[in-house]
Parts: sequence; C-alpha cells; structure tokens
Amino acid sequence: MKAHDLIELAGRNLREAVLRNSLTTIGIAVGVASLVAMLSLGAGLQQMFGNRLGKSGLFDNIIVGSKQDFSTLEDRRANPNAKPTEARVLDDAARQELTKLPGVKEVYPEIRLNAELRYALPGKEEKPHFTTVASLPVSSNASEAFEDLQGRFFSGPDAHEAIILGEFARELLDLPEDPRSPRNQKIDPADAKKLIGTDLVLRYGEKVPNATAGEKSSDSTAPAEMGFSVVRKEMKLHIIGVVNQEPYGGVRAASRGRVYIPVALAETLNVVQPTDLRTMMRPAQGKTYLTLIVRAEKASLVPQLQDAIRKIGFSTYSLQDASAALTRAFAIVDIFLGIFGSLALAVASLGIMNTLVMAIMERRREIGIMKALGASDVDVKTLFFVEAGAMGLLGGTLGILLGWIIGKVINFGTNIYLQRQGLPTENLWYLPLWLMAGALTFSLFMSLVSGLYPASRAAKLDPVKALRHD
Repeated sequence: MKAHDLIELAGRNLREAVLRNSLTTIGIAVGVASLVAMLSLGAGLQQMFGNRLGKSGLFDNIIVGSKQDFSTLEDRRANPNAKPTEARVLDDAARQELTKLPGVKEVYPEIRLNAELRYALPGKEEKPHFTTVASLPVSSNASEAFEDLQGRFFSGPDAHEAIILGEFARELLDLPEDPRSPRNQKIDPADAKKLIGTDLVLRYGEKVPNATAGEKSSDSTAPAEMGFSVVRKEMKLHIIGVVNQEPYGGVRAASRGRVYIPVALAETLNVVQPTDLRTMMRPAQGKTYLTLIVRAEKASLVPQLQDAIRKIGFSTYSLQDASAALTRAFAIVDIFLGIFGSLALAVASLGIMNTLVMAIMERRREIGIMKALGASDVDVKTLFFVEAGAMGLLGGTLGILLGWIIGKVINFGTNIYLQRQGLPTENLWYLPLWLMAGALTFSLFMSLVSGLYPASRAAKLDPVKALRHD
C-alpha cells in the first residue's frame, strides 16, 4: 500500500469518529502542556538565577588568599604535607605575578575601613556618622546593583568621589524609617537628588611607619621600636550617586559597606588592614594583602585560572565552586518536574490505546475487506501507527501551545504580585527550542508506543472471521 493511500485512509478514519478522536487528542495536549509548563518553569528559574549571578559580576571573579590565612579542601588534597609557615605570602610581587597570568583582566585588593563621615544638612550643624567604607573597582559599573543607580558612577579609579547606599542616604537626610521595606531602606529619587552633588568629610586612621621601625634600641634591655602609628586624617568626598542595592549582592566582604569609593583611592589612604600585624612582625616582606580579587576576561576562564593560581601557591575560591552544587540541584528539580509532567502524558497514552482498540472493534469488517483485497499485516499495522502518530503530533503541537499560554499566564500573574510588593519583575518562564522539539518527539513516541498493541491486534485479525462480523 502506498504512503499517500495510508495517509488518506488514516485521515478518513480519524474524521469518522471525530468526537472520540478529538477528546483523545485533547488528552494528549493536556499531558504535553503539563510537561512543557513544568519543564519551562524549571528552565526559566535556572536562566533567571544564571542571569542574575552573571550580572552580579561574581561569576568571573576569583578570591585569592595566602595559605597562611586559609586553604581550601582542594589545596590540602594537592599538597597535604605543606605547612602554613611555608606558604607564599600574598604581597605586591604576587599581585604582579597574578596580573601577568593569561586571561586575567584585573587584580585588585579588597579594602574596607570603619570611618567617621561628617555631613551637614543645609542650614544645620554638621553631624558625625560612623559607618563602613568599602572600595570598588571601576569595572563594578557593570554590576546589576548599579542598574538603578541614581546619579553617575566614578569618573576615574582614584577620583575623590563616593557612591552611598540608600539606607545611609536616608540617615544623612535624617529621614524616618520606611515601613514599606524595613529590611531594605530604599530612598526616593527626589530625596537622592538632594545629596548628589554635595560633599561629605571622611575621617580615617592613616598608618604611618615609625622612624626606627625594625631597628634595635641602643639599650639592649629596651624593646625595639617597630611597627607603625595611626594618625587621624581627613578627606573631602563628592557624592555622585546613590544606589539602593549592595554591589555583588553583599556576598563579598568588601562589598558590605554603606559608602563606596574607588579602589585606587582607597589604596592611597594607607589604612590599617588585618594583615598589618603580620607585616609588622615580618617587616622584610613589605606590603601584604589578606585577599586579592582576580577578575577573568570571561567566566569560562575561571576554572583554568584557579588551577594556575593554585600551582603558584595560593588558595582560591570562586562562586563557580558553589554553583556546581546549584547546577546539580536544578538538574534534580528538572528530573522530578519532568517525571510529574510525564504522568499526565502517560494517562493520555492510555486514551490513545483505548481509542484504537475501540476502532478495531468497529472496523473489523473494514480490516477483513482490506486483507481480502491484498493488504498485508504490515499495511494494517502501519495504518494504525499512522493514526496514532497523527493524534500524537496534533496533540503535541496543541500541548506546546497550551503550555506556552500557561507559562505566560504564570509569568504575568507573578509579575503583578512582585510589582505590588515593590520588587522588580522577573521572567520566570522560558521555553527553549530544544524543549519544544523534545516535547513533540516525546508525544509522538508515546503515541506510537500506545499504538503497538492495537496495531498488532488488528494485524492478527482473520479476514474470514472479520468479514463474518456483523
């Protein structure tokens, strides 16, 4: 039997029992829609987290530290006999070495300082505010935290400029606590404009080496004067912007501040750092760092850069180390979503089997005539497979369309809720081409599997008994 004859005959048979076949096709569509809706929701959540973390600037950053201060499990496995005192020191020479590694875009230290900031409201007396000042590189401008920046970003790496956090801006303006967002005290654009363009005074402690540091006193019984003194300094900072969200999501220690200044400017302040005690005890080492941030040219280079830095002799950590577990978690969630979504399609496949079995009972005489005219068992099987496949393809197509509509409705409703809560909208639903193709293929496969038994049963009918039927 020719292919176009099979298709024409299958189409005629499907049209004769249009109500029953339509209900079966709708059942397949509902099953495919549930599968598509669940998997697209999982894919959308995974894409949302990936985009957010990618925009945060954390995926292309590597935190580098000396093994004297901390070491990872991989470092201990690589060299279990290494002693902390033998570990390399993270100093300026190491910083230059890290900068020269292929694929490195920039290397900069994390600098934070607790300082006093003095600010005077128009017509009022200047008030002191004690808070944490953090440093940021100019490249942080690409961070998602500055997408809603009110004002502008740093004009240069050592500019005497400051970007302040929204909650600290409210404190400077002496505004009452915002009851709408008690955990995140945002500031209105109108209030932010009052601060942008004004100045505040930064008071901090500058580290000044002692004149006889490291030299022994003439009196052998007197202790050597070594180390440094702390001298109070002042610097005027120009407020150029206000941001409501902490850069890097507050994950990194240096990003947990309320006032942000350029990292090159922060280095010139020469403030006291946690490594200064070690430097004082070992003055020959020069300036050392607790951690350095190595920024890769692209996130895909982070694993190989981590390996290269570990070979140099330093400990490393990146968000990609933690994201591997997140990826596994999403994979497990996708598996369970796929299983639950497939249950509806499995039930729909039983409907296909029932429809085709009923068709055999009604078309016994027709099958007998076909065989009497020379149709083979393969032709009869193929006919039922074509009918099952047609219902599977049509149901799969309708199911993908229905799943797309369900996803859009879920996304629309969720964004309305987020807007009412004062949160930014998100795209929680994502339907990639591979998911559409996979759902359609799976629908066709389940339909053909469901047609195995009815097709085999129809092919085994005795034409003589079939013609005697009714």
